[in-house]
Amino acid sequence: MKNHSRKVPSSRLSRLAHLGGLAGQVASNMLFEGAKQALQGQPVKRNDLLLQSKNIDAVAKKLSHLRGAAMKLGQLLSMDAGDLLPPELAMLLTHLRADAMPMPHKQLVGVLEHELGQDWLDKFSHIELKSFAQASIGQVHKATTENGQSLAIKIQYPGVAQSIHSDVDNVASLIKMTGLLPKGISIAPLIEEAKSQLLAETNYQLEANYLQQFARGLSDDTRFKVPAVNQALSSQHLLSMEYVCGAPLAETVALPQSVRNDIMTALIELFFIEMFELKLIQTDPNFGNYLYNKDTHHIVLLDFGATRIVNNAISVGYKNLLRAAREQNREAVKQAACDIGYFDTDIAPEYCNAVIELFLLATTPLRCDGPFDFANSQLSKEISEKGLALNRHSNEWHTPPVDALFIHRKLAGLYLIAAKLQAKVDLTPLQRYLS
Repeated sequence: MKNHSRKVPSSRLSRLAHLGGLAGQVASNMLFEGAKQALQGQPVKRNDLLLQSKNIDAVAKKLSHLRGAAMKLGQLLSMDAGDLLPPELAMLLTHLRADAMPMPHKQLVGVLEHELGQDWLDKFSHIELKSFAQASIGQVHKATTENGQSLAIKIQYPGVAQSIHSDVDNVASLIKMTGLLPKGISIAPLIEEAKSQLLAETNYQLEANYLQQFARGLSDDTRFKVPAVNQALSSQHLLSMEYVCGAPLAETVALPQSVRNDIMTALIELFFIEMFELKLIQTDPNFGNYLYNKDTHHIVLLDFGATRIVNNAISVGYKNLLRAAREQNREAVKQAACDIGYFDTDIAPEYCNAVIELFLLATTPLRCDGPFDFANSQLSKEISEKGLALNRHSNEWHTPPVDALFIHRKLAGLYLIAAKLQAKVDLTPLQRYLS
């Protein structure tokens, strides 16, 4: 992606105008193309009208401009609702995951002045005004303090926190307008949870607290490195952390098989540690949130904004679910799923069996006698096919519990990383966490 910059609309009114204009543009494109096809005697299909290239381009460009909640909601829905959504809507939502454009320098300096004061420049011996990473709600810059400490500074886009409710509501309206959501899927709980989650992610002081909790919880584990927080140069919308060297995780695919196996074993074990010991889980396991330092053999953990507290009931529920799936005890799997809140005990047997099959399939690596070969496994494809097969039970569709969505998002991301790294992982030693 070219490193163009574009000012972030910061007022609620300007952001509302942008999103309202986007919905109107998509609707008018659908109306115009539908009328044209009807006049030409062609069959009119709503899905085809929605997925015109100009609609997809409009969505991607507008949300890349807005950044923030609008883009983040698209990311959450496209990853979390996943296989329960029709392919047409899933395709549109994937375009909400585009990279954001960086802020222009004048706007960036304005944010730094607001967060650190008029004398912000005196606090550094050097700061790079060109960001080295962008995300949905902020961008990251490298800096050096007066005493020589190297920092990575995450700077939030202006107006993001104040516009979350309106942005989320407008994107939800855009999604509903497509008419592609299954009738049984209520996105209202997801919308409210997205607002809550996004408000938490815009609070960089909360993220700093999570960083420190993970650092303490993993202090004795030499496999991981959590950047230290510089509290003096942090605020609610600016987070200064120790700059840690490392290569992007995707590049480790070129390292020896044993190293890739060790990396993936550590990341999967980290999930067990988060769920059953720390009771704190980072729910965004994309490649950009990990680095690997081949000199120190550290896996560097980044971006704790999407961290969620795991309550004891959910932790116990998933421990029971994984234990039952490992033993292929279908009745115990059903009970654990009910305890978690995945479905009611009076669920239709056919649908219940389909969901249980999906759980059993997803936990295949737990039952493998020896290393599980993620690279040569068709597991991800089979899980996707099983998920799509639930379409046959549209009358039973429901909205899964929100905690489950974030946990499944974590597991799905880990499976994708394992496949990318062509890792072979023996999960047998990790079963001690289920005892």
